[in-house]
Amino acid sequence: MEFESIVKIIAENEAYANIVGRTSIREFTDDYVSDTIRSALLHAAMSAPSGVNRQPWEFVVVDDRDMLRQLADKLSYAKMVAHAPMAIVVCGNTERFLDGDDSTLWEQDLSAASENILLAAHALGLGAVWTCLYPHADRVNTVRQLLHIPDSVVPFNLIPVGYPAGHHHPRDKWQPDRVHHNTY
Repeated sequence: MEFESIVKIIAENEAYANIVGRTSIREFTDDYVSDTIRSALLHAAMSAPSGVNRQPWEFVVVDDRDMLRQLADKLSYAKMVAHAPMAIVVCGNTERFLDGDDSTLWEQDLSAASENILLAAHALGLGAVWTCLYPHADRVNTVRQLLHIPDSVVPFNLIPVGYPAGHHHPRDKWQPDRVHHNTY
Protein backbone atom coordinates (compact mmCIF):
# COMPACT_ATOMS: atom_id res chain seq x y z
CA MET A 1 0.00 0.00 0.00
CA GLU A 2 2.75 2.48 0.90
CA PHE A 3 4.47 2.13 -2.51
CA GLU A 4 1.24 2.90 -4.38
CA SER A 5 0.73 5.98 -2.20
CA ILE A 6 4.23 7.23 -3.00
CA VAL A 7 3.67 6.67 -6.74
CA LYS A 8 0.48 8.73 -6.50
CA ILE A 9 2.33 11.59 -4.75
CA ILE A 10 4.99 11.56 -7.48
CA ALA A 11 2.36 11.64 -10.23
CA GLU A 12 0.48 14.52 -8.63
CA ASN A 13 3.35 16.75 -7.53
CA GLU A 14 5.92 18.18 -9.95
CA ALA A 15 8.31 19.36 -7.24
CA TYR A 16 8.37 15.98 -5.55
CA ALA A 17 8.75 14.17 -8.88
CA ASN A 18 11.70 16.44 -9.69
CA ILE A 19 13.42 15.54 -6.42
CA VAL A 20 13.06 11.77 -6.74
CA GLY A 21 13.68 11.87 -10.50
CA ARG A 22 17.00 13.69 -10.33
CA THR A 23 20.05 11.68 -11.29
CA SER A 24 23.75 12.39 -11.69
CA ILE A 25 24.58 13.07 -15.35
CA ARG A 26 28.14 12.64 -16.60
CA GLU A 27 27.59 12.71 -20.38
CA PHE A 28 26.46 15.86 -22.15
CA THR A 29 25.53 17.10 -25.60
CA ASP A 30 27.33 20.10 -27.08
CA ASP A 31 24.20 22.27 -26.78
CA TYR A 32 24.77 25.73 -25.32
CA VAL A 33 23.23 26.54 -21.93
CA SER A 34 21.69 29.99 -22.29
CA ASP A 35 22.51 32.91 -20.04
CA THR A 36 18.90 32.93 -18.83
CA ILE A 37 19.11 29.31 -17.70
CA ARG A 38 22.51 29.92 -16.09
CA SER A 39 21.03 32.80 -14.12
CA ALA A 40 18.07 30.62 -13.13
CA LEU A 41 20.44 27.96 -11.77
CA LEU A 42 22.35 30.54 -9.73
CA HIS A 43 19.12 32.14 -8.50
CA ALA A 44 18.00 28.70 -7.30
CA ALA A 45 21.36 28.23 -5.56
CA MET A 46 21.05 31.54 -3.75
CA SER A 47 17.53 30.62 -2.62
CA ALA A 48 18.97 27.92 -0.34
CA PRO A 49 18.67 28.14 3.43
CA SER A 50 21.69 29.54 5.23
CA GLY A 51 22.74 29.43 8.89
CA VAL A 52 22.11 32.84 10.46
CA ASN A 53 21.43 33.94 6.85
CA ARG A 54 25.16 34.47 6.27
CA GLN A 55 24.91 33.29 2.65
CA PRO A 56 28.64 32.52 2.43
CA TRP A 57 28.46 31.37 -1.17
CA GLU A 58 30.29 32.59 -4.23
CA PHE A 59 30.02 30.95 -7.66
CA VAL A 60 32.46 30.69 -10.54
CA VAL A 61 30.79 29.83 -13.86
CA VAL A 62 33.25 28.20 -16.24
CA ASP A 63 32.37 27.88 -19.93
CA ASP A 64 35.73 28.45 -21.56
CA ARG A 65 36.45 25.18 -23.41
CA ASP A 66 40.19 25.30 -22.64
CA MET A 67 39.54 25.95 -18.94
CA LEU A 68 37.05 23.05 -18.79
CA ARG A 69 39.69 20.77 -20.33
CA GLN A 70 42.31 21.96 -17.84
CA LEU A 71 39.96 21.21 -14.95
CA ALA A 72 39.34 17.71 -16.36
CA ASP A 73 43.06 17.13 -16.85
CA LYS A 74 43.90 18.17 -13.28
CA LEU A 75 40.95 16.52 -11.50
CA SER A 76 41.05 12.79 -12.22
CA TYR A 77 37.54 12.15 -10.84
CA ALA A 78 35.98 15.00 -12.87
CA LYS A 79 36.92 14.00 -16.43
CA MET A 80 33.33 14.61 -17.57
CA VAL A 81 33.79 18.37 -17.16
CA ALA A 82 35.85 18.40 -20.39
CA HIS A 83 32.68 17.52 -22.34
CA ALA A 84 30.22 19.70 -20.43
CA PRO A 85 29.26 23.05 -21.95
CA MET A 86 29.71 24.67 -18.54
CA ALA A 87 30.47 24.06 -14.91
CA ILE A 88 29.71 25.88 -11.70
CA VAL A 89 32.28 25.97 -8.91
CA VAL A 90 30.47 26.51 -5.63
CA CYS A 91 32.72 28.37 -3.19
CA GLY A 92 32.59 29.62 0.38
CA ASN A 93 33.74 33.11 1.27
CA THR A 94 35.53 32.83 4.62
CA GLU A 95 34.70 36.45 5.43
CA ARG A 96 31.06 35.33 5.81
CA PHE A 97 31.79 32.19 7.88
CA LEU A 98 30.58 32.09 11.46
CA ASP A 99 32.85 31.62 14.50
CA GLY A 100 32.97 29.09 17.32
CA ASP A 101 30.63 26.12 17.31
CA ASP A 102 28.99 27.43 14.11
CA SER A 103 32.25 27.72 12.17
CA THR A 104 31.40 24.80 9.88
CA LEU A 105 27.83 25.84 9.03
CA TRP A 106 29.15 27.15 5.71
CA GLU A 107 29.55 23.54 4.57
CA GLN A 108 25.85 22.94 5.14
CA ASP A 109 24.94 26.22 3.44
CA LEU A 110 26.99 25.35 0.35
CA SER A 111 25.59 21.82 0.30
CA ALA A 112 22.06 23.23 0.26
CA ALA A 113 22.97 25.69 -2.52
CA SER A 114 24.58 22.87 -4.51
CA GLU A 115 21.53 20.62 -4.18
CA ASN A 116 19.37 23.51 -5.38
CA ILE A 117 21.56 23.76 -8.50
CA LEU A 118 21.18 20.03 -9.13
CA LEU A 119 17.41 20.13 -8.67
CA ALA A 120 16.98 23.27 -10.77
CA ALA A 121 19.11 21.77 -13.54
CA HIS A 122 16.93 18.66 -13.59
CA ALA A 123 13.73 20.73 -13.56
CA LEU A 124 15.00 22.76 -16.54
CA GLY A 125 15.87 19.68 -18.61
CA LEU A 126 19.59 19.81 -17.87
CA GLY A 127 21.85 17.26 -16.29
CA ALA A 128 24.52 17.86 -13.66
CA VAL A 129 26.75 16.01 -11.24
CA TRP A 130 28.34 17.05 -7.95
CA THR A 131 32.10 16.47 -7.87
CA CYS A 132 33.86 16.97 -4.57
CA LEU A 133 36.65 19.50 -4.02
CA TYR A 134 36.58 20.35 -0.31
CA PRO A 135 37.96 19.01 2.05
CA HIS A 136 40.71 17.65 -0.22
CA ALA A 137 43.47 20.28 -0.08
CA ASP A 138 45.01 19.16 -3.37
CA ARG A 139 41.70 19.56 -5.22
CA VAL A 140 40.90 22.87 -3.52
CA ASN A 141 44.34 24.25 -4.36
CA THR A 142 44.23 22.99 -7.96
CA VAL A 143 40.92 24.74 -8.65
CA ARG A 144 41.94 27.83 -6.68
CA GLN A 145 45.08 28.16 -8.81
CA LEU A 146 43.44 27.44 -12.18
CA LEU A 147 40.55 29.85 -11.60
CA HIS A 148 42.52 32.51 -9.68
CA ILE A 149 40.29 32.17 -6.62
CA PRO A 150 41.58 34.24 -3.67
CA ASP A 151 42.76 32.55 -0.48
CA SER A 152 39.73 33.93 1.40
CA VAL A 153 37.42 31.84 -0.81
CA VAL A 154 37.24 28.02 -0.56
CA PRO A 155 36.29 26.01 -3.68
CA PHE A 156 33.73 23.54 -2.28
CA ASN A 157 32.61 21.53 -5.29
CA LEU A 158 32.55 21.51 -9.08
CA ILE A 159 29.23 20.89 -10.83
CA PRO A 160 29.45 20.12 -14.58
CA VAL A 161 26.15 21.16 -16.23
CA GLY A 162 24.66 20.56 -19.65
CA TYR A 163 21.97 18.81 -21.62
CA PRO A 164 22.13 15.06 -20.99
CA ALA A 165 23.39 12.80 -23.75
CA GLY A 166 21.00 9.86 -23.81
CA HIS A 167 18.26 8.99 -21.37
CA HIS A 168 19.08 8.31 -17.73
CA HIS A 169 16.89 6.67 -15.11
CA PRO A 170 17.20 7.52 -11.42
CA ARG A 171 18.00 4.78 -8.93
CA ASP A 172 15.38 4.08 -6.30
CA LYS A 173 17.23 4.93 -3.11
CA TRP A 174 14.24 4.42 -0.79
CA GLN A 175 15.29 2.29 2.19
CA PRO A 176 12.53 2.15 4.81
CA ASP A 177 14.76 0.13 7.17
CA ARG A 178 16.77 3.31 7.70
CA VAL A 179 13.77 5.19 9.11
CA HIS A 180 13.26 5.17 12.87
CA HIS A 181 10.24 6.53 14.76
CA ASN A 182 10.52 8.44 18.03
CA THR A 183 13.68 6.58 19.05
CA TYR A 184 16.43 4.85 17.17
